[in-house]
Amino acid sequence: MKTPELLAPAGDLEKLKIALLYGADAVYIGGTEFSLRARASNFTLKDIREGVDFAHNLHKKVYVTANMIPHNEDMAGLDEYLKQLEIAGVDAVIAASPYIIDRILKVTSLPVHLSTQQSVTNTKHANFWFEYGIERVVLARELSLDEITYFSNHAKGEIEIFIHGGMCVSYSGRCTLSNTMTSRDANRGGCAHSCRWFYSLFKNDLLIGEANSFRMSSKDLDSIGYLPKLLSLNIASLKIEGRMKSAHYIATVVYVYRMLIDDYFKDNLKSFEYYEKEISKAENRETSHGFLAGITTPKQQLYDDFSTSPNQEFIAIGIDYDDQTQMAIVEQRNHFKPNSTIEIISPGQLPVLFTLEKIMDLDGNELDAARHPLQKICFKVPFRIKKFDMIRMCQPCQNH
Repeated sequence: MKTPELLAPAGDLEKLKIALLYGADAVYIGGTEFSLRARASNFTLKDIREGVDFAHNLHKKVYVTANMIPHNEDMAGLDEYLKQLEIAGVDAVIAASPYIIDRILKVTSLPVHLSTQQSVTNTKHANFWFEYGIERVVLARELSLDEITYFSNHAKGEIEIFIHGGMCVSYSGRCTLSNTMTSRDANRGGCAHSCRWFYSLFKNDLLIGEANSFRMSSKDLDSIGYLPKLLSLNIASLKIEGRMKSAHYIATVVYVYRMLIDDYFKDNLKSFEYYEKEISKAENRETSHGFLAGITTPKQQLYDDFSTSPNQEFIAIGIDYDDQTQMAIVEQRNHFKPNSTIEIISPGQLPVLFTLEKIMDLDGNELDAARHPLQKICFKVPFRIKKFDMIRMCQPCQNH
């Protein structure tokens, strides 16, 4: 059985490198044009070329999104942009608009992946696009496990499904709520996430419940418990959502799914509680299984107020290590103090705990705390720290 691709999001070059190093087989990114994540740190053509070179050196892939639903004023420069993506060496373009799809196929030789924005929920729809020239279809997120199974047996091309991350309250992300309320078009990359705001409910001008106690969005998707079944199907790619998420989130989620997928194919699965515990260390909202079990219930929605936070705080990212002195140089991301128990995750390795004693700046001055985000600091570690290793506080042991 072929191992499916693990596909991760990347909002900038650092996250692209982290996603690939932590086990993603491919990443999807947004360019500065024609993408649905207008507020993400989108890639210039120069960034795209650098990202493609980095990925290809690892024998991995880069897909670029051109998945907006364009208006007339959005169309200028499309053909030239697509040709530049081909020159940059990207491995596929993800698109939703039939016109953009048609132009990709006509002016380039790039493979096209059909975006989930097309809301493909049946095989006749999928096979229409395969016959048109699409290589892969990203299925709608509103499908059950039984429906995905049917797709895997009857689709005439590659299928891709979402396995983790944000779920849109509207059908496959095709929402006009943000546009109506804020004049920010979600289908052109401007979503204001109006469904996640807090609202007060009134009936006959009387407040129902407490003020600002209701919202209408869905919980994030977490398919860990369903992954063994999904891995047994003919699915080409398993996709994580989150181009606007942090580097720590990307590293943690990719790391856990990579571990689970590899453990499955080695017939060496750990308890699902272990994988769930590890993935909960990423900053996140509440999660559920989405539509995998069928039509959703209130348990899959965020109606009431809640408070969810990671049980381990991301404090630094690895930069360099001196084998002789055992000193690690890191870039600080959050406040922490000496004599703390911290955890380090590194690609392909299980997490390691140790007690951090002294913290110093690069001039050798001892610090009573790491207070300045992005400051480069150092401390002694009894094992090698690599670039892009994630360093986080063990939450029960925090002393700040």
